Amino acid sequence: MLFTASSSSSRPISLLPRHLQRLRHRRHGAPPASFSSSSSAGRRPKKKIYHREPDLDKVMDLQKKPALILRLRELIVGRRHGSPLLLRDLEKEVGFVQKWDFISLIQKQPSIFRVAGGVGAAVSVRLTERAERASAGEAEARALMEPILVTALRKLLMMSMDCQVPMAKIELIQSELGLPSDFQRSLIPKYPSLFSVREINGAGFLCLESWDSSLAVTNREEKLAHGGAVAAPLPKRAIPRDGNYPGPFSFKLAYPPGFRPNKGYLEEVVKWQKLPFPSPYLNGRSFDPAAPPARKRAVAVLHELLSLTMEKRMNSEKLDAFHDEYQLPCKLLLCLVKNHGIFYITNKGARSTVFLKEAYQGRHLREKCPLLSFYDRFLALSGRSYLESPDINPI
Repeated sequence: MLFTASSSSSRPISLLPRHLQRLRHRRHGAPPASFSSSSSAGRRPKKKIYHREPDLDKVMDLQKKPALILRLRELIVGRRHGSPLLLRDLEKEVGFVQKWDFISLIQKQPSIFRVAGGVGAAVSVRLTERAERASAGEAEARALMEPILVTALRKLLMMSMDCQVPMAKIELIQSELGLPSDFQRSLIPKYPSLFSVREINGAGFLCLESWDSSLAVTNREEKLAHGGAVAAPLPKRAIPRDGNYPGPFSFKLAYPPGFRPNKGYLEEVVKWQKLPFPSPYLNGRSFDPAAPPARKRAVAVLHELLSLTMEKRMNSEKLDAFHDEYQLPCKLLLCLVKNHGIFYITNKGARSTVFLKEAYQGRHLREKCPLLSFYDRFLALSGRSYLESPDINPI
């Protein structure tokens, strides 16, 4: 029998012996006798929520059509001797399913693509005159990109464990870096004092020929230096509400609007921000990967890898492909989720994509390389741009 105190705020008090309480709980599906009468007992642990970033999710949606336009332009421009792209050959290039996406695109973009032939002649697609004029600007953009690409490749090799990366893995991210499709013939041989290609265990490797200490500076460190003096020091024992602590080992944090960290969480963040760590350009073999400074260094390596890409983002599978070269965390996704003030993972698109959050302001990429600027000018013919940059006018 249960007796309850008269006060409405009191909890029921059981007078049954404990062994009878267990029996009663089993019959009625109630918690076992170990259940405490305190207000916090019996509650399920709070479900961890990964807060979404709507603007970065939107970036993935907005780039779908521009990516199709640029891909079709690439197929047309890449034809030998300026021959038109025959629609019957389109399926060989992109597959049966995606062929229909391109045919629909051609019909919706008459300012960029024009169709010729028919009635006995093979149907082909070309660029319009305006699109051809706009497309001619790629040569200049590629020329401006060359020193940027050479620096990016050197930094990638300098960060790697043995100053060499399998050529297959460079090819895997060539579009993210902005490398031309024939970079092995058009770019690498031009710099024999910087790069070499060697066969190691039957696989081709891109190898570094000369070390440049001036390049062994991360994007994070460069921004800190260019920013002049660090932000005004916080009062003693003050905890910043956004986790951004001024210091030489700090990272720029940007938590999503729905995330409300408590004081204990922020104290741990500040402690982590103060923690010194080795440079990503030092060989990772000399550090214990389980030590806190080495774990923070792994975050810095991921930060630097994303900084070297054109759009400051990369497919998570491609990022994980460099695990051995850069000693990335075994549980890469867990590392990215834990550092959600620095990185953002979106499931929009065919595969998950990792963003470097500080590189974006809302939906907009803060800084664009010459090739992305060229893409924007070309896509302005369709009334849109690659990443919604303002002030882009059609040619």
